[in-house]
Amino acid sequence: MTDTPMLTSIRSKWRASSVKHRRNVAMAILGIIFLLLGLIFGIYWLFIGRFEVYTDDAYVNGNIVALMPQVSGTVIQINTDDTHLVLQGQTVIQLDPTDRIIALQRAKADLANRVRTVNQYYKNAQQAQQILILRHADLLQAQLDLKRRVGLMGERAISREELQHYRTALEAANARYQSALYILRARMGLVENAHLYTHPQVEEAKANVNKAYLDLARTIIVAPVTGYVAKRSVQVGQQVNLRTPMLAIVPLNEVWVDANYKESQLSPLRVGQPVTLYADAYSDVTYHGKVVGLNAGTGAAFSILPPQNATGNWIKIVQRLPVRISLDVNELKQQPLQIGLSMHVTVDVHQTEGQRMGTVVTQKPVYVTDVYANQLADANTLIDGILHENASDIFLPRLGNDQGVLS
Repeated sequence: MTDTPMLTSIRSKWRASSVKHRRNVAMAILGIIFLLLGLIFGIYWLFIGRFEVYTDDAYVNGNIVALMPQVSGTVIQINTDDTHLVLQGQTVIQLDPTDRIIALQRAKADLANRVRTVNQYYKNAQQAQQILILRHADLLQAQLDLKRRVGLMGERAISREELQHYRTALEAANARYQSALYILRARMGLVENAHLYTHPQVEEAKANVNKAYLDLARTIIVAPVTGYVAKRSVQVGQQVNLRTPMLAIVPLNEVWVDANYKESQLSPLRVGQPVTLYADAYSDVTYHGKVVGLNAGTGAAFSILPPQNATGNWIKIVQRLPVRISLDVNELKQQPLQIGLSMHVTVDVHQTEGQRMGTVVTQKPVYVTDVYANQLADANTLIDGILHENASDIFLPRLGNDQGVLS
């Protein structure tokens, strides 16, 4: 039995009506879904989104301590390698100390010789002091002898020739006294206003011993900070100079994040705002931090070739400004971040009071190491021993006035 044309027409109309109905239902459902999504997004933006500033143009940064030798020499030992952890004060590299040992021996011998020489200066001054006292006594004796003979001249008890001999003897005694006085002054000029241990020549020799001792101590190269070794380029047997980079030490407990925000995102950022961070290296770890401050210039401003915008073909490009973010130290201990890793940064800008730039002047050192503080401690003990072994106590009387000098 075949369908009549009328039945076929009815079925076609019913099918078209059913498709249209389903299409209308689908469009209504889709509209409701979009409306719900818009509503959810609006609620999120109203209560959360407008208080967050996000960027994925952010990277971990930190200090890279480049280790260079303080003296030249040949590398004879390397105690670490890339990825190794080194502690502050740990010996990292050893240079050949032979030349430095010889230089220290030479400086010690020179100090001992200087002490003996200056000690002789003091003894010479003492000797000149005693000679001056003797010449002064001779001068007084010649003055008294002449005075008595002048009185006898009136009684004709002495001849003129003999009196002239006494006058000549007085002049000779005065000349010897003046000569002794000049010698004493010359010798006193070498030692006056100085102690044996603080004499300029001794001080120079002491400085040479300190320098030689310090150079010897610096053949042992220690780690100035605790961190991980990277970029080791030094090799055993290599001759290194003062500016030869040997390796780098990265203290991963002191890293931070530089988030490069667009200039249109900077207006709500303030120092101290809380920050939530995610690293691509740890997809399931959340880091927390705070805004430390905004950089003083954009990346383009500090580039090697800064842009010249005062030209006819200028095109506006949105600039990015680095924002420094400190990280929670305890979280870094559990999940360390290497320098250069990518980060996703979200700043909570609920609180917009305060400053965008830091206003506190730092009075204390930001970074410091004390591994070089006591390198001369043993050198001072060594110098004191050399001084006491090669010197005797000197008690030098002061130069008196020129009593007894004839005018």
